[in-house]
Amino acid sequence: MKVNPKNLVLDLMLATGDKPMAARDAILAGALFNISENSLRVTLARLSAAGLIEAAERGAYRLGPAATDLAGEVATWRTMESRLRAWQGSHIVVHCGALGRSDRAAPQRRERALQMMGLRLLERGLYIRPDNIESDLDEVRQRLFKLGLDHNAAVFRASGLDPAREAVVHQLWNGQALTRTYRQLRAELEAWLARANQLPLDAAARESFLLGGKAIHQLVFDPLLPEPFVDTRERHAFIQAVHHFDEAGRAIWNRFFASVADTPPALHLTPQPAELETINE
Repeated sequence: MKVNPKNLVLDLMLATGDKPMAARDAILAGALFNISENSLRVTLARLSAAGLIEAAERGAYRLGPAATDLAGEVATWRTMESRLRAWQGSHIVVHCGALGRSDRAAPQRRERALQMMGLRLLERGLYIRPDNIESDLDEVRQRLFKLGLDHNAAVFRASGLDPAREAVVHQLWNGQALTRTYRQLRAELEAWLARANQLPLDAAARESFLLGGKAIHQLVFDPLLPEPFVDTRERHAFIQAVHHFDEAGRAIWNRFFASVADTPPALHLTPQPAELETINE
């Protein structure tokens, strides 16, 4: 699978957290995916010009202001289950019907925010999801705004939908498909870990990056539905498998950098999936 240099750099930046990432480490990682040093350096310059990364010190970078908020949201997959609570039958609703279109990029940002928070279109301008995340509605509202929802959008709780609309709500997500995805991806992660020690180090680093990215992408965009929409036990098992895979990936990448550099590696976390690229497009 071909990896875009821009995706790779943003993934690595996200992986370093608050620590600067050396350009050298990006170049070493790029070599795993047949990306040239020149291509990586051009990519770093372009991302810096766009505000997605910024110089932290000589020869090192960190995420820039244009990416920081979204990076924080992507990283919440690690604690996503702490956001969940029992569903009592009510819904979170966002009304977008009165929002303007003068800003051509606003609809794209709006749709991204709604998708990342698991909201789906019920009727024109009206988005909905089960009210099983965050006990504080204002926290939901602020997360949506941070992700790109217009600040004058109406965000509220609703209950007492008529039976016809309640039936439609239950069809907005394919819960059976989600449950199958949890089960299938968990099996892929566990099967890969079972043979990881037999792989050359460079192959293990490369494959863990790609498979880990696939799994974390699923979590970042997962709607976090309650029962009976999905099998929540399968989701929990999948999340635990991703945590286990992430720990193994950290060790693999640390060993990889240590094996190709004379000095200790600057990267301390597993590279994450290309979420920043995805959600900034």
